Amino acid sequence: MNHYKETIRLGVPIMLGQLGIIVVNFADNIMVGHHSTQELAAASFVNNFFNLAFIFGMGFSYGLTPIIGRLFAQGNREEAGATLKSSLVINLAIGILLSLCMLFLLLNLDWLNQPKELYPYILPYYMLQLFSVIFAMLFNAFKQFSDGTTDTLTPMYIMLSANILNIIGNYFLIYGHGGFPELGLTGAGISTLFSRILTFVVFFFLFFKRQKYAAYLKGFRAASVSKERILNLARLGLPVGFQMGVETASFSLSVIMMGWLGSIALAAYQVAGVITTLGFMLYYGIGAAVSIRVSNFYGNHNFREIHQAVKAGFLIMLCSMSLFLAFLLLFRTQIGYLFTPESDVVHLVAIFCWPMMLYQFGDVLQILFANALRGLTDVHYMAKMALLCHFGLALPIGYLCGFILEWGALGVWCGFPISLTTLGLLLWRRFEVLMKEK
Repeated sequence: MNHYKETIRLGVPIMLGQLGIIVVNFADNIMVGHHSTQELAAASFVNNFFNLAFIFGMGFSYGLTPIIGRLFAQGNREEAGATLKSSLVINLAIGILLSLCMLFLLLNLDWLNQPKELYPYILPYYMLQLFSVIFAMLFNAFKQFSDGTTDTLTPMYIMLSANILNIIGNYFLIYGHGGFPELGLTGAGISTLFSRILTFVVFFFLFFKRQKYAAYLKGFRAASVSKERILNLARLGLPVGFQMGVETASFSLSVIMMGWLGSIALAAYQVAGVITTLGFMLYYGIGAAVSIRVSNFYGNHNFREIHQAVKAGFLIMLCSMSLFLAFLLLFRTQIGYLFTPESDVVHLVAIFCWPMMLYQFGDVLQILFANALRGLTDVHYMAKMALLCHFGLALPIGYLCGFILEWGALGVWCGFPISLTTLGLLLWRRFEVLMKEK
């Protein structure tokens, strides 16, 4: 029973913080969709590509959590602070690199053959998202450090507060209330940029001012940026970032195929993408808690407790999955109206919910065991399998069903149930093999 309590204690704040992100995505898309369907389609294109950058960056920063988790379990606070310093430096470098990659994509936008009428909405919103990448990466370093010390409440409070301000900013800047100009999608971008800057600034201030960080701060100030720590963070972070980035890329590249089918398919894909991210973030909150607990037990070589922690996480995630499936079944025909009054978009969203429901169990498996392997610092296998499943299964099957078999927009979704379930089973097998070896 203690495993369930501890997993929930750690996982619920992470889950709520992630849900805060989803609420903002819901609010952004609802507000933008009711302002203009074309702006919703433009947001779909931009957000799907930036999700690739943000998810890769978040995955890379996850390499810090098992390191901090082991140091925390061993009581080595100063080394944890020194590791945070190196993490901030490498996260800054990754943030700059991701920004340059996204700038290159913007400069070659014509390659992607998207509807020309969306360009006036895409370009300013894209630039605002571009500027926010570095601040998101710096906040990720503080968040994963805090999670590794089992303090998941502080990042939750910061994220939820920033998200509330984001929604308020949307209200004023999208529609032009309170004397502000009516900026539509660009206003949503400005509000998002401000909230991401705020999350980093607040956490930076708290780290230097709160007494509970004093022991970590001592190590942070005394240490120089270490090549060894940087390489260790990269060794763990790059495969996790790659694994999460490949998954996101399969969804993001599918948006290009949706763009070939027109603005209606693109807008519906954006709405469905926000909905499916709701389930993903629910599972990932628990999965992150499992990773923290596994890394703590791994630091003390307590392998029996590792297995129990993973089992508890699996059962909690199954309960979350059941609730999400019930939500999709009950509201699939109505939920689209939250985002847009266009009945064609709403109808297509309802159709997309069927393949979405099919891959939920596979999503649970791959998230749970990816996080368990991350806690064991076994990260290279899952990166290879993610590439195989998402690029070798999801995208080819989606193209085959969508365009060769001419199933249209629904066909583009058909690869995900196969790829996610296959990946989940492969990662489960890897975990069981490792535990038997231990």
